Amino acid sequence: MRSKLFLLAFCMLFLASCSSSRTTNAKKRNQSKPNETQIKKLPSVKQSQHVKKLEKGNKPLNKYTLQYIKKYASLAVLEMHKYKIPASITLAQGVLESGNGRSELASKSNNHFGIKCHTGWKGGRVYHDDDEKGECFRKYKYVETSYKDHSEFLSGRRRYASLFKLRKSDYKGWAKGLKKAGYATDKKYPKKLIKIIEDYKLYEFDKFREKDLKKIKKETKRSQAKAITSSKKRPRQNYKVKKGDTLYSIARKFKTTIKNLKDANNLSTNNLSIGQQLTIK
Repeated sequence: MRSKLFLLAFCMLFLASCSSSRTTNAKKRNQSKPNETQIKKLPSVKQSQHVKKLEKGNKPLNKYTLQYIKKYASLAVLEMHKYKIPASITLAQGVLESGNGRSELASKSNNHFGIKCHTGWKGGRVYHDDDEKGECFRKYKYVETSYKDHSEFLSGRRRYASLFKLRKSDYKGWAKGLKKAGYATDKKYPKKLIKIIEDYKLYEFDKFREKDLKKIKKETKRSQAKAITSSKKRPRQNYKVKKGDTLYSIARKFKTTIKNLKDANNLSTNNLSIGQQLTIK
């Protein structure tokens, strides 16, 4: 009887040891430091044209939000193609959570989504008051890492799994689902996200397909090559400033830009003097 009890106890200890070993190994796998890489050149998603259209509208819009869209829309679209999270949701969360990239957490720690350390986080840390005092938040070297970590945070947790069954165009479902899954404690969180998306028409970025990005890239390369070729063909000219001339009138006359004139002549202001010699490129 004693031998049987001893054998049973031994088996239980052995199984507990194996279970503990598996848990430790799993924790180690989850505790690796994030691979911090910076994207040198992001593809265009026509974000500048998007912002210009918004600026022409009658609705008063936040200039810092417009700047944020111009800067990070491409990143949100890239993450959408990798992780199937709508670019509109990623951008709206970035705008809201980071205060248009101007909050202390975003500006000093590149954390644009308010993601806390959580168990197993082995990257940089910073402490801020949030729901509680002195809470631990993740710190990144680059904003790109923050976007990537946000995508992995949502796609790697079971409580957000139902969101990935929604269509990419269903930003309202995503906004409500994030609150329901516990991403934020603010009851108005979904409404805030939806308002940002609709005010700034961020749903337009959800329509970008991978082949669209490749097409834009080719078009950009062609237009850049054309501009370089035409600038090489254009001979240099000299022009003597006359009474009534301005940089604007001279630029129009020679079908160039004020910036080109200033660069070609090392001008720091728009002031001209009669008789001044200008190089026209």
